[in-house]
Amino acid sequence: MIIHKILNNNVVITLDDDKREQIVMGKGIAFKKRIGDWVPDESIDQVFYLANQETSLKFQELLGNIPLEMMKLSDDIIVYAKSTLKKSLNDTIYISLTDHLYTALERKKQGIAIKNLLLWDIKRFFPEEYEVGVNALKMVQKRVGMELSTDEAGFIALHLVNAEMEEEVGNIYELTKLMQEITNIVKYYFKVSFDEDSVYFYRFSTHLKFFCYRLLHQREVVENDDEELYEVIKKKYLNAYRCVEKISLYLNENYDYQVSNEERLYLTIHIARIVQTTEQ
Repeated sequence: MIIHKILNNNVVITLDDDKREQIVMGKGIAFKKRIGDWVPDESIDQVFYLANQETSLKFQELLGNIPLEMMKLSDDIIVYAKSTLKKSLNDTIYISLTDHLYTALERKKQGIAIKNLLLWDIKRFFPEEYEVGVNALKMVQKRVGMELSTDEAGFIALHLVNAEMEEEVGNIYELTKLMQEITNIVKYYFKVSFDEDSVYFYRFSTHLKFFCYRLLHQREVVENDDEELYEVIKKKYLNAYRCVEKISLYLNENYDYQVSNEERLYLTIHIARIVQTTEQ
């Protein structure tokens, strides 16, 4: 394999016989290498070929910031999920799951826990995917020595469902329309434009998609009465919270949907993060 592009010391891009890009990984694979150099087979740990060019570019962007070991762990979980579920998964799973696992472990190190508002629904409606998520956490603990909560098993399940989900055109239209309406409220409130090709926007839109899915199916969330956390987040991200208030009013008037305090908390955190990364 000939190096076409170097992403970091452990990841390079090569071209196959049909001139299609392949993502090639290996510890120190690019050390003292230049574009045009040969990659010896013994240096290669894994090779990814993502058919969709946009997905491949986003994956490459992500690889520049995530350790090789995390990529290997994510790939092992995806291989396990495919063999267990016996379903095809969209290539976007390599982005969403890898990014989520890395972020979850970083939050764990900082003592931050995010409640999964859809956990009960996930267990009920996606039991096979949830079981894969539970076993994925065992793989995480064995590999990195960190124990994540069952909330994270639910998040993993959602990423799997998202990758395998094929909805009718009408449902996709309604979902996309609602996502765009909420995104526009955020844009106009903060007077910002998002880089829709960035990993950060992809992460935000993934979480927003699940919120909109729940809203359109009128699946209400049971409050857990964590008023203290709600007030802390409200105070810390006041501007984002005020934006969420506008979103809540819009959804109530146009969709007859009452946004719960937990959902406000959930939206506030993710809006604060996407706006912060955009303004940097």
